[in-house]
Amino acid sequence: MISNDLLYQIALTLIPKIGDVRAKALLEHFENAETIFKAKINQLENIEGIGTIAANAIKHFADFKICEDEIKFIEKSKVTPLFITAKNYPQRLLNCYDSPTMLYYKGNADLNVAKIVSIVGTRSNSDYGKNICEKMLEDLAEQNVLVMSGLAFGIDTIAHKASLKNNLKTVGVLAHGLDKVYPAQNKLLAVEMLSQGGLLTDFKSGTNPDRQNFPRRNRIVAGICDALIVIESSVKGGSLITAELANNYNKDVFAIPGRVTDSRSEGCNHLIKNNKALLITSADDLLHIMNWKDVPKKIKQQRELFIELTPHEKLITDILKEKESIQIDELNFKSGLSSSAVANALLMLEMQGVIASLPGKLYKLL
Repeated sequence: MISNDLLYQIALTLIPKIGDVRAKALLEHFENAETIFKAKINQLENIEGIGTIAANAIKHFADFKICEDEIKFIEKSKVTPLFITAKNYPQRLLNCYDSPTMLYYKGNADLNVAKIVSIVGTRSNSDYGKNICEKMLEDLAEQNVLVMSGLAFGIDTIAHKASLKNNLKTVGVLAHGLDKVYPAQNKLLAVEMLSQGGLLTDFKSGTNPDRQNFPRRNRIVAGICDALIVIESSVKGGSLITAELANNYNKDVFAIPGRVTDSRSEGCNHLIKNNKALLITSADDLLHIMNWKDVPKKIKQQRELFIELTPHEKLITDILKEKESIQIDELNFKSGLSSSAVANALLMLEMQGVIASLPGKLYKLL
């Protein structure tokens, strides 16, 4: 039986003139996707950023047969649809202004784990880049890190294979639908990843890996992680675009330096030189900067007991008691508060000496 919710959710992603930004604006005003389609045209027009053209596009949408076919594919292929309002939607993406309205996921990795690293790089890597990538993932094996990449040739493929070898879960973000694998040479790798990670895309089935789809793919790679690592890239490579996106999303960006005479290291050196990425040479550097190194647990001093906390501040401290440290996206998700309310509560708690902020947008109780 076809779910009405899913039908309208998919339909929302197919309306001309309605992209991810406008879809998010609509969902802030309406209870769900179905109510958007049933709203009066003047209600739609009055929403900031929508206007008459987009409102008309919603009211005249009639391609529900495409949505029904997609639901059949989802059910047949055991795909998990992740609408932007779903609890299991990747919470880190919610802080991106252009969060994908709908994601299609197949796999067994938790997309909301504590530590997510995205690794990107050139398709024509050197032995140096391969060795660095493999060594870094070998050294991250004990950290329970989820590794994201784009399943492309070169560094992406090396990152996925090294993750599997070291028993790390790894997810490939695709620039096409889940009914195919591109490049075809990575089909066996993709199958192996389904049992130790997965495949993720915001494109429905039948979508080909066209050139214009890759920037959309890259924004997911950049937005879903805590740390983005660039391992070999030319100055004009797609990896630098991904790094730029990650910087815009306030992610921590890192780059592996290389010889100044090697065009494959030119992009990494450029990022470092222009303060768009931090220089790292090992997994140890990453763990130190991100404060992911295991440290002995200390008995927390319950300072908040001696301070009169607001309801929001109390809620935040209760969540922080559950873990040694927690990422801000997880705080937003667990608290159910708006991003601004969480940010204000964190600021006040930090000023009162109740919590401390750490690298990697982490917070912990003092």
